Parts: sequence; structure tokens; C-alpha cells
Amino acid sequence: MTSFRYQNHELYCEDTRLADLIATFGSPLYVYSRKAIIENCSAIEAAFEGHPHRTTYAVKANANVHLLRLIAEQDLGADVGSKGELFLALNAGFSPDSISFSGVGKRDDEIEYALAEDIYAFNVESKQELEVINTIASRLGKTARILLRLNLDIDAGTHAYISTGQKHNKFGISSRKAVEVLRWAQNLQSVEIRGIHSHIGSQILSQRAFVEAAHALERVVGELRSNNIPVHEVDFGGGFGIRYHGVLTHPRLPAETPESESVPVAEFVRTVLPVLRKTGCAVAIQPGRSIVGDAGALLTTVLYRKEQEGKNFVIIDGGMNDLIRPSLYQAHHQIVPVQLSNTIVEQADVVGPCCESGDFFAQDRLLPSVSRGDVLAVLCAGAYGYVLSSNYNSRLRPAEVLVDGSRITLIRRRETLEYLLS
Repeated sequence: MTSFRYQNHELYCEDTRLADLIATFGSPLYVYSRKAIIENCSAIEAAFEGHPHRTTYAVKANANVHLLRLIAEQDLGADVGSKGELFLALNAGFSPDSISFSGVGKRDDEIEYALAEDIYAFNVESKQELEVINTIASRLGKTARILLRLNLDIDAGTHAYISTGQKHNKFGISSRKAVEVLRWAQNLQSVEIRGIHSHIGSQILSQRAFVEAAHALERVVGELRSNNIPVHEVDFGGGFGIRYHGVLTHPRLPAETPESESVPVAEFVRTVLPVLRKTGCAVAIQPGRSIVGDAGALLTTVLYRKEQEGKNFVIIDGGMNDLIRPSLYQAHHQIVPVQLSNTIVEQADVVGPCCESGDFFAQDRLLPSVSRGDVLAVLCAGAYGYVLSSNYNSRLRPAEVLVDGSRITLIRRRETLEYLLS
């Protein structure tokens, strides 16, 4: 996370002092690094080494239109999961022919909208969905390009809520039925088969799981071609994990052991590309977290300290409504003070103001001792942060800012009380 660093015990994003952002824009506050997003995009693209490919950013990871514009400027495509995400992607400047539409439950009006905009392809999840897409495309006089999403039944070793590639998950069609379904789809008049798609989960740190998936897709391509079914593209999906533990180090910070096998997405691409090259297909991937995750942080202010039955609580103004990952997935985010003024380390729960015992950011975490008014940075909050936020407890969602060196742009205003009446 090179864009966030300490300088003279003060935390900076690029050339901007984070304490100044809180003073200007209030707390809590999402902060993103332009440099980190661009560098992440560039590293992924370089990893393909000229092989024909499409990199489609998973809009679900962070849908702020200003960040989408920045990613579109890097010549990436977009993968969307709703009419709203498609609307945002188009307005952010993504070319329709660079957009894919994923998701297990596409509504008729969403399919119509995507066909009217002539997007590149639908990643199709079921035989019935294929029938519906064909019917709508025929009525509109369009041809729908499709990739069939396969469930490869691979355990990626991730949290159950973000596992998508096992047979008990709702996603995709069993790879054993690929020939049967696509042979049937060849007779649909308004459907063009482009290839196959897979997605085995999210926040995956195991190269083994990705290599297993690549070999499985290679076998399916061979089976399809032996049955005279065209396969032009293999969409490998996303789910590439990032580091959440020990992102920042400093003599005054307690040491955190990094996750095992945590490697950059570019290394994952280089690992599976030799296998996928054997298919002779163009390759697509759908990175989301690996582009924006480590580019963002949530700044939040300490409201109170509390000791109860020998347990320390640090109560902050950010809550599970602002960043739900710790409550929902028991996900780890490194939490550090914006100003390292204290050498004392203590064990504490970092909790929010919502009326839920599940409203926590860390439990029994070793942290530098902090006081009322101190600002904490919850690191690697650029993905699945604001985009999963809510108005629970009628709390107002925070502002978002983009840092470019020392230049600051407000990219989403803080909600006001009047918003709750709309």
C-alpha cells in the first residue's frame, strides 16, 4: 500500500496529510489514492504480456462514478451486475463493447437496457436465462452475445459468504452440462455464443485454486470444440485477494503477520496465463478489489474510551453502516492512528455507535493507545466499503475524497439530514 505512508509520525496519502482531510471534510471520511488505482491497473495489464485479453473492472467493488471514470481512462472495461451499475459505467465513459453483464438474477428490463446499449456480452447463469435473453433479443431485433458461466465446484478456501464456485452455491451451471446447454443454445436465433465464464469466489489468496480452475476451463474448452461448439473467449472471472494484515509497518505500530500466499493479482495472472493460452482463446478477467481495495481508507474519529470488566473499548464515529465487512465477514482491516503520538500499546475492541453488538471493526486488537478526538485510519477500505454502506440507525453516509498528490477532490458529498426525507 505504497500510497499510504507515515512521514514524521503523521499518516499521509500520497502528498496529503490525512489529519488535514478530517479537518476539512469531517469524519468519518473515505479517502482514495489516484496513484494507487492507476498503478494497480497498469500492473494487471502488463501481466498479460500482449496476449489477447479484456480486463473488466468489477463495478460492484466500488461504484463511485469519479473512480469509474479514472479506471475507464486506463482503457479497462467494466463488469456490471445491475441496471444501475450499467448506467454508471456508461456515464463514466466505458465503451459499451467493453462491458459485460454478470449476475444470477437479471431482470427483463435490465436485459432490454443492456441490449439497447449493445454491450459486449452477458455472462449467463442458467438455461432459462438463455431462453429469456433470446426472447427479448428477438423482440428487439438484436443479437445477444453470451458466455456461459460454469460452476467448477472448486473450494477456493474463502469465507462462505463470498464463495461462488462450489456446487452448493447459486452461481453458474455445472461444467458437466456445458456441452449439453451450449449445443442447445446454438439453435437459438438471437444468441451468439462467445465462450465460457467462471468465478470461484472473492478475496482468494490461493494460487492453487486459480490453477485448478484454469485447468478445468482448458478441459471444458476441449470438450466444447470436439462437439463443434465455438469458444472464442474464456472469462476467468475475478476474486483476486489483497493483503489486509500488516499493510503498514512502523516502530510504534504492533506487528501484524501478513496473510499466507498473499500475492499481487499480476502474479496470479502470470501463473494461470500459460494454462489459459493453451485454449487458443482470448482471456478476460474481472478484478475489482485488486484495483481499488488498497487504494482506499476509512478515516474515523475516537468518540470515547471505555473499560468494562477488564476489557477496553475504543468507540469511534464510524459504524457498521459505513463499513460492514468486519461485521458481515469477520474481515480483518489494519487500523492505525493518523498521528503516532503514543508509544503505549494496548489491547482493545474498536467499535462503532450502531445499536448492534455486531458493530465492530476489530476485537481484542493490539493498537497504539488512543484518546478522545484522535483519528484512526481503517486501511484497505477501497473495495466493498462505501458501496455496501447504508443508513441503518438513520446514520448519514460519509463523504468521499480522491487524492492526487497534494490535490484533493471531493467526489461524493456527505449526506445531510434532508436526504433521510427523500
